[in-house]
Amino acid sequence: MGLLDRFRKKTVDAEQLAREADLGPRQPRGWGRYLIFIVAVSMSLFHLYTGGAGLLTAMKQRSVHLTFALFLAFIVYPFGKRSPRDRIPWYDLLLGLIAAFTAFYHILFYNQLTYRVGAPNTMDLIMGGLFILLVLEATRRSIGPALPIIAITFLLYAYFGPYMPGILAHKGYSIKRIINHQYMTMQGILGIPVGVSATFVFLFVLFGSLLDKAGAGEYFIKLAFALLGKYRGGPAKAAVVSSALMGMVSGSSIANVVTTGTFTIPLMKKVGFEPETAGAVEVATSTNGQLMPPVMGAAAFIMAEFLGISYFHVVKAAFIPAIISYIALFYIVHLEALKLGIKGLDESEVPKFWPTFWSGIHFLIPVFVLIYALVIMRLTPITSAFWSIVLIIVLMFIQGPIKVYFEHKAGKLGDMTYLQGVWYDFVENVKKLFAGLEAAARNMIGIAVACASAGIIIGVTTLTGLGLRMTDIILAISGGHLFFTLILTMIASIILGMGLPTTATYIVLAALTAPAITALDPSIPAIAAHLFVFFFGIIADDTPPVGLAAYAAAAIAKSDPIKTGVRGFGFDIRTAVLPFLFVYHHELLLIGTTFWEGVLVFILATIGMLLFSAGLQGYFIARSKIWESLLLLLGGLMIIQPKIETTIAGFAIVALVYFIQKRRAVKEEPMPA
Repeated sequence: MGLLDRFRKKTVDAEQLAREADLGPRQPRGWGRYLIFIVAVSMSLFHLYTGGAGLLTAMKQRSVHLTFALFLAFIVYPFGKRSPRDRIPWYDLLLGLIAAFTAFYHILFYNQLTYRVGAPNTMDLIMGGLFILLVLEATRRSIGPALPIIAITFLLYAYFGPYMPGILAHKGYSIKRIINHQYMTMQGILGIPVGVSATFVFLFVLFGSLLDKAGAGEYFIKLAFALLGKYRGGPAKAAVVSSALMGMVSGSSIANVVTTGTFTIPLMKKVGFEPETAGAVEVATSTNGQLMPPVMGAAAFIMAEFLGISYFHVVKAAFIPAIISYIALFYIVHLEALKLGIKGLDESEVPKFWPTFWSGIHFLIPVFVLIYALVIMRLTPITSAFWSIVLIIVLMFIQGPIKVYFEHKAGKLGDMTYLQGVWYDFVENVKKLFAGLEAAARNMIGIAVACASAGIIIGVTTLTGLGLRMTDIILAISGGHLFFTLILTMIASIILGMGLPTTATYIVLAALTAPAITALDPSIPAIAAHLFVFFFGIIADDTPPVGLAAYAAAAIAKSDPIKTGVRGFGFDIRTAVLPFLFVYHHELLLIGTTFWEGVLVFILATIGMLLFSAGLQGYFIARSKIWESLLLLLGGLMIIQPKIETTIAGFAIVALVYFIQKRRAVKEEPMPA
């Protein structure tokens, strides 16, 4: 406990980087600080109210959502590196107000605009043109230039269609038609991505933010250390487990890195991991958090809308790949510790498990309620998230008097009376509540504007029929072979993911490349193709030179961010065989299987992935020779196959390697596990 608290004091730079990455680099003083606070809290309260009382019509809900998000984007994120961070310049305030008005224009003239779709007047075109430009600028400020550049390229494609080569050519569309499609319909900027951001995603981000402010993040980390800290490579294993727990409720890989990495990275270095390796472990485990149900970043909700299926089916399909991915990462860091001869923390430095477990068990209640509501009761994600948020708020204020009572009985309140202690705790919880409301809104800025810019891409795709053309192009390049199509999609996902958030990467590729996979082989479930794209979008999140998660981890580890990113990508790519497997073998997504068949698939896939990871790591029972690693790779892949003959053959191959290495290991100095 004491050791964890001491390391926390050394992470000012990392926490500052996290604030800049997730909350925006501008931290104004005076009236600017209060303005951001009031608008952000109002945004969270609006979404909480509509989540409980009922959503507005789709166009109104999305317009209000972007009104808040665009205004916050311009006052929170500065124009450039030289722009002031400690105050809000008048021009950013003006741009924010104009951007907010262009979004709120749909609310003010809702009835008139409904009848003018397809025939916008001059004012509609002015508002629409400003709206598109300001959405692109807000996106550039909050997540970088890559997505706006792609969106602008698509807009140019819509206009210059007749001049495009070959299959890409189309009749072209006027500026008026483009603005009408993007601004006045729900097939453009105000389409599915923004719709999901304005409903499901915001409530789940608010859920995670309030849970973290209540203290759940620190509890998850300490619980992981209490469970694993004393074992070989314990801090690295604790990083995997705590990141998986945080990933269940966090939609941000960067927030995950800093929340857990603040504790895990220094302790990994302490037991012997190199700074780059310590940072890389945290990067790999934190980015994979976006694959963990029930939140899965924002993509799970968008995927459900794209595919027209329930959110539960998305979570069900992602469950086995997510769990296997983390088990494989856990095994990889174990093998890394074995190779380096790294031990765990001293038992005196590790918190006791049961006292730690009981100290924050109430934090698990909202998570279990959320999962129960989603999976067992099959309530809508909005209803499930709303009541889980209400439960968190209730627990925040119930736990206070109980905690103060025991502290009073133990004489830990000093000169304070019990009632004074209760009042002090009440005030602190009110502060935490409002801090959580503010943090959720500020976390949502980048997601909301990224979804808006991605809506431009979706709008151009639907307007021009580009999706069908891209399918033809991909199939032509791949020669109609499924494997080559998957390789092309993987490369596109990783390249795009270098400059885009995971959700934006998924939206773009779901529209352009995922249909090619299902078009090539109609027997492949659409969700398999979409999860394939999503999985590699996650891996791309730590790909140098852009991966912000690697920069956050490097700041804590005091390591080179590029080397940290490369090594983190290396850890992640070891699980890259999973998406290929679930495209070919749908059983991994629990499609068309019984419960016990699902259990068998999970066990075999897990064993196969562990052996595949051992082959890539070059270590099994002992250090592997090249031919032994190749046999492990082959055996692992064969075990994952759902056919009994290949599975048995895979186990036979692995058994051969096991006995050879076991015999060799007894001749070498034994390494305790």
